[in-house]
Amino acid sequence: MPFTNADFIADARRQRVVILGSGWAGYTFSRTLDPSKYERIVISPRSYFVFTPLLASTSVGTLEFRAVLEPVRRLPGGVRFHQGWADEVDFSRKVVRVEANAVDPLPDAMPPSTSPNPSQPLRGELFDIEYDKLVVAVGAYSQTFGIQGVREHAHFLRDVGDARRIRLRVLSLFEQCSFPTRPDNKDGSIATNPLSEEDKRSLLHFVIVGGGPTGIEFAAELHDLIHEDLKAMYPELIPLVRITVYDIAPKVLPMFDQALANYAMEHFARQGIQVRTEHHLERVRVADGDLGRAHGGLSIKIKEYGDEEVNAGLVVWSTGLMQNPFVEQLMGKEFPINDGPESGQSKAEQHRLLKDQKTGGIVTDRYLRARITNDHDTSIGAADAVLPDVFVIGDCAVMENDRSLPKTAQVASQQAGHLAKQLNKSTQTSPTPTDVSNAWKPFKFRNWGTLTYLGGWKAIHQSSADELRGWVAWIVWRGAYLTRSMSVRNKLMVPVYWFVSWVFGRDISRF
Repeated sequence: MPFTNADFIADARRQRVVILGSGWAGYTFSRTLDPSKYERIVISPRSYFVFTPLLASTSVGTLEFRAVLEPVRRLPGGVRFHQGWADEVDFSRKVVRVEANAVDPLPDAMPPSTSPNPSQPLRGELFDIEYDKLVVAVGAYSQTFGIQGVREHAHFLRDVGDARRIRLRVLSLFEQCSFPTRPDNKDGSIATNPLSEEDKRSLLHFVIVGGGPTGIEFAAELHDLIHEDLKAMYPELIPLVRITVYDIAPKVLPMFDQALANYAMEHFARQGIQVRTEHHLERVRVADGDLGRAHGGLSIKIKEYGDEEVNAGLVVWSTGLMQNPFVEQLMGKEFPINDGPESGQSKAEQHRLLKDQKTGGIVTDRYLRARITNDHDTSIGAADAVLPDVFVIGDCAVMENDRSLPKTAQVASQQAGHLAKQLNKSTQTSPTPTDVSNAWKPFKFRNWGTLTYLGGWKAIHQSSADELRGWVAWIVWRGAYLTRSMSVRNKLMVPVYWFVSWVFGRDISRF
């Protein structure tokens, strides 16, 4: 039965705020906005929030997946949640069209209308939801740079589904390689397993592309899993294992100063983790022969190696972000603005959202309102060149006065908290641009510091106040992520699983 707008009648006592997205920006905003003042409606293709800094820990069994998830429907204060893709927005009528999707999508999958993935479900029912205020927090997708085979064969690490697949793949590779090696004799004897020692070296080569915190932390967590747990179960395979990090930049961890980055590289060298900077990956494909067809082995072409390819059993891709297709679609949409004489704009003029040319994100003013432009006047200096009831936060937003803000959970959560607090204290239901400029505080990012785990109970930490390395930074790393966990439930579950993993080892079951 089709949905109708009668199913979404607004609460006359409260303004309706529609939030697109359940990531760091959308979820933090939803839980901070005052439910007594605003009716909150969350639209997201995923029914949960993921605490992404601990995803690498879940991918190796240090933590269980449920410990990093927060169900959106359990947000306090009676939030309304509809699982679906935002299909389009009519800014003139203040309506969002949503495509229902009752099944959580594949990790990093694009909406069904634009995805080339044939395993995506068929398009669902379409329905409209009116809004008084709209918050766009749809995030971004993993950047592949159009490199052949990456989306088909590499693993990303942005969702629990990604982490689960990576865990299964790692454990499966060790299990495949644990069978006796194919004999080299030529007497025609039947081998137990068609894997030579060289094949096993290839399958037990774990490649991480991207030298940012996500890639480095996954390499560290994987090393811990192998040398703290799997070593006792597969001792004969450990000499065959290799972990390699490739990055196109001249140094990894560019957000840290040189001394801390050097400490990380020295620590990796002692652990046997190889780091290859200034290496350009050009292609990922299924390896030749049974190595690829029967065992899922991959071959990687790297520019610096010429025609020689590198074999691997697992490729984890962590190289940055590309713009969300929904945001790209919004950018191409023209709409009329009828703001009256105060704005000084013609009622007949067509406007568009202002696009950041470098990232493709939506440009916002310092109050996080969406900037607009038209074909006749591309100036963005006027205070009223905004959609006053449309806010953009998180990875899909670019602030005009600070375009260097990183696309991190820290920035997204601070933007969300700031915007929610400004709306909570607002005394006007529809403040004009001038009212906002006079009464609201502009957003200002406060850098709480950057943390990265390096394995073996070591980490690095950098902030404006201090720099830490080693086990002291590791304590800060664990303490920071524990306190930042959203719910009391997960604040309890995370240390419990840490303790269980420390005493009894990681969970290496495959299911």
